[in-house]
Amino acid sequence: MDIPSIITRKRDGQILSDAQINLLVEHVADRKIHPVQLGAFLMAVFLKGMNRDETISLTKAMVKNGETLKWPEEWSDLVVDKHSTGGVGDKVSLPLAPALASLGLKVPMISGRGLGFTGGTLDKLESIPGFNINLTSSEICTIVDKIGCCIVGQTEKIAPADKAMYAARDVSATINCISLIVGSIIAKKAAENPKALVFDVKCGIAAFMKNEEDAQKLAKWLVNTAQALDIKTVAVLTKMNEPIGMMIGNSVEVIESIQCLKGNAPKDLEELICTQGGSLLLAKGKVANLKDGYDVVLQTLKNGKALLKFKEMLIAQNVDKALAEKLCEPGANLWELLPLAKECTNLIAESSGIVHSLNALDIANVLLELGAGRLHPDDSVNHGVSLVLKTHKGASLNEGDVWGVVYHDEEITSNQLSTLKKSLSIGNGERNENSYESRIIEVIKPTS
Repeated sequence: MDIPSIITRKRDGQILSDAQINLLVEHVADRKIHPVQLGAFLMAVFLKGMNRDETISLTKAMVKNGETLKWPEEWSDLVVDKHSTGGVGDKVSLPLAPALASLGLKVPMISGRGLGFTGGTLDKLESIPGFNINLTSSEICTIVDKIGCCIVGQTEKIAPADKAMYAARDVSATINCISLIVGSIIAKKAAENPKALVFDVKCGIAAFMKNEEDAQKLAKWLVNTAQALDIKTVAVLTKMNEPIGMMIGNSVEVIESIQCLKGNAPKDLEELICTQGGSLLLAKGKVANLKDGYDVVLQTLKNGKALLKFKEMLIAQNVDKALAEKLCEPGANLWELLPLAKECTNLIAESSGIVHSLNALDIANVLLELGAGRLHPDDSVNHGVSLVLKTHKGASLNEGDVWGVVYHDEEITSNQLSTLKKSLSIGNGERNENSYESRIIEVIKPTS
């Protein structure tokens, strides 16, 4: 049993044994595999696929060949987390982690940076001066024990094979492979040693999965693989056509998250936070049903308990105490406390009518061009580039109304302005200010 024979076996469409998969992952984690061999293996998996058992074995091997967080026995059963497949304006993690911590759960959230049009939780948090996402496993454990939550980057020792494989997938055209996607997502989460997980699997024009069928498939693979690792899991299938909330961009999404923690969340952001949080409370037997879980999480956003946990998390992760307190003060001018690009451009409605849609992908791509995101992992990010919406789907607009404000440092080109204008679809219809179209498509549970 050696690496070339394992590659040959998968190239020929045969099923790999646990021992073969573990040997390959060991070599990847220890950097003993030649980059050409790793690329060949990934392409073989991309073309021939892996079945459920192979995917479970791959995930377990990536967890095994790395560091797993250890928790005190008295509260180890309370460890939970969430994962989103990525979207535009998706700042759910920022309010959700402290909300769950305020309810007695433990949330050691290992998150990622943005790439392409998808925003990253770590980039958002790093727009807060001083916030440190680079914690050791020991520091993570200390903060989770004391505060109840933290949001950090993947350490060098947690699932090191995943880091190497992800980098290789990025340059070998093998990103879009369901077994590799599932293994990568769950390995990092399983290394946290959680007892329950909730996945937010998005579908739509600004999602990795464009249609509902593909999103359902990914969700089922995720929940069934996580269950095989003895983690209670559900997936929430959600729509990703319009941006989440009213603010898109790193620093302004922190602003909107803090507003949410002060009890003033846009309805769609509230729904995603409370549904995902409620699902975890239900998984841990803290509530009788999902509706009760939703209401309990919502209460923490209204009564200030989640906000207090957020402040404690900021201080524990190196934000100056005075700044953390200012950010969380009632009536604080958050726009003066966080970075914002120097120039602003108003987007003007060119006709009157009802907002039918706001194309999240077009908006995100323009912000990406202006520096809000990165095309390559080592690109820098301008935390102050952003777009603040003044309208939403179903609202009415009059010709000449400002429907959005773009904050930028580089000059906006005519093509970028044209793209943003086209992202807004206005048509006939009845005013729909107070109604709400749910983002939730369905909740998917394990099948076995």
